[in-house]
Amino acid sequence: MRVGLFVTCLADLMRPSIGLAALKLLEQAGCEVVVPRTQTCCGQPGYNSGDRAAAQALARKLVSEFSDCDYVVVPSGSCSGMIKTHYSELLSETADVKAKAEWLAARTWELTDFLVNVVRMDNVQARFDGTITYHDSCAGLREMGVKSQPRELLAKVPGLTIREMEGAEQCCGFGGTFAVKYGEISTRLADLKCEDVEKVSADALVLGDLGCMLNIEGKLRRRGDKHTRVLHVAEVLAGMTGEEVQ
Repeated sequence: MRVGLFVTCLADLMRPSIGLAALKLLEQAGCEVVVPRTQTCCGQPGYNSGDRAAAQALARKLVSEFSDCDYVVVPSGSCSGMIKTHYSELLSETADVKAKAEWLAARTWELTDFLVNVVRMDNVQARFDGTITYHDSCAGLREMGVKSQPRELLAKVPGLTIREMEGAEQCCGFGGTFAVKYGEISTRLADLKCEDVEKVSADALVLGDLGCMLNIEGKLRRRGDKHTRVLHVAEVLAGMTGEEVQ
């Protein structure tokens, strides 16, 4: 099984440990993993901002880069959602290009969904001693149907206890360019999300999208919360939360 790992530009630039954790998990599952060195962005920022030409150029590039893979796996609901939900329409200028986009979209999976429903991972080779609460990122939940999959995997981690918060499915206010265009609304949504996180008093907030991670963690710290850790689900499942090097 040849699996292409799309790291995402945000993870590559801001938190490479997410990509490394995803790679570790896929290799543990027995996949042959390829990581095209030329990969950059899925085109979502341009698409959301109305820059269709820029988004199309990046989408065509990505389709070409992963054309020899059986699957494409993404540690992000928003980027996988972009490929799976929007590429067919975005690249519909010719029948040939659209067909390639649809071929790739059909093989694109969010990471935890892939681990649960394709490779059927039974054994999680990690430990986390503490409590976590989980935030359902909007695109992962609504475009990719990711809800039970990360919880199913996290439940297999020795030492880990899940405490569900109120409003787990409510937006954190990031929304890509939404946070830039509608700053006041975004700030209020982030505050509401932090209130829900703080109420459960978990050791860590875990989620599957780095944009949401950065948004919520930044707001938590500005609110004075210095102790709640904010971790990507891949980091927890791979045992790469930072504690292992202390």
